[in-house]
Amino acid sequence: MNTPAPLDFTGMRRIAVFRALQLGDLLCTVPALRALRAAAPQAEITLIGLPWSARFVERYSAYVDNHMCFPGYPGMPESEPRLEQLAGFFEAARERRFDLAIQMHGSGGLTNPLTLSLGAARNAGFYAAGEACPDRATFALWSEREHEVLRYLRLLRQLGIATQGQHLEFPLTELDRAELERAVPGLEPGSYVCIHPGARLPSRRWPPHRFAQVADGLAAQGWTVLVTGSPDERDLTQAVLDAMHAPAIDLTGRTTLGSLAALLAGARLLVSNDTGVSHVAAAVAAPSVVICSGADPGRWAPLDHERHRVLYADVPCRPCAHHVCPIAGHPCAQRVGSGQVLAAAAALCGEALSHP
Repeated sequence: MNTPAPLDFTGMRRIAVFRALQLGDLLCTVPALRALRAAAPQAEITLIGLPWSARFVERYSAYVDNHMCFPGYPGMPESEPRLEQLAGFFEAARERRFDLAIQMHGSGGLTNPLTLSLGAARNAGFYAAGEACPDRATFALWSEREHEVLRYLRLLRQLGIATQGQHLEFPLTELDRAELERAVPGLEPGSYVCIHPGARLPSRRWPPHRFAQVADGLAAQGWTVLVTGSPDERDLTQAVLDAMHAPAIDLTGRTTLGSLAALLAGARLLVSNDTGVSHVAAAVAAPSVVICSGADPGRWAPLDHERHRVLYADVPCRPCAHHVCPIAGHPCAQRVGSGQVLAAAAALCGEALSHP
């Protein structure tokens, strides 16, 4: 059997990265994308992702050049598959003649066949124990409990690419700052805290009345409280506002992703569930207290433990893949008390943190 030749990134012209996931998932790959760009500055790098990630490519144009919209596939829950578009998608991908396609979407059971169908000259990614490995030189064994940031850096090191730091980043623009000023005129950086009670899955949500208790405690310490959320999260944010005794600024539906990131960049603290906004906070170096209900904190918690505190209950059913917790009482959320979160929040607000 012939051994595949080592990858020569200096000669590559077109590289595809497959990751059809949500915001937090993509933010966790930024260190890997940064390293890939440094290894192949001449290459045209294409992200194959969900429709929304075209905006991600625009923001991270220093690392990614193009976007291809993945139409979804049965068994992949992130979007409703548009099967009638699959044939055209694969034809368009093969026409691009990628030198390399990197699978950065899970252990590979579903996604390796999809990535291999892109028609790239070489492929890389992950494979699960007991499953076929497409290429021993370029595919790494999947580890379920590995931190999501470190996982993809390990893959790139196997491909011969040096790490360019483990930190996340979120490029802010003047438009982001202008949108924030329109939403909250005259907001003084460092004078406020943000409460974000939403999460895409109900199984990942801490109770709104506990967010309210923490918000009241921070307001009593003199902090201006801002409650954030998307328009679809109005019921959650309103439940927090209704349960609060102190006044708060309601920003539900009033921020874009960019202005939310600008808001967090000036915040003294974010209190949130383990969701995309917690990764945005890590990317702009905003201190945070994150309540992790259901997810695996070892896989998703920010790597900077000085700036970010992740609180969770050690329940045997973690990690959870359920949309709604099937156990009466939602123990992973209920066993994290508001006093515990407020103590961590107050401690972070009072600490002089080093610059990241």
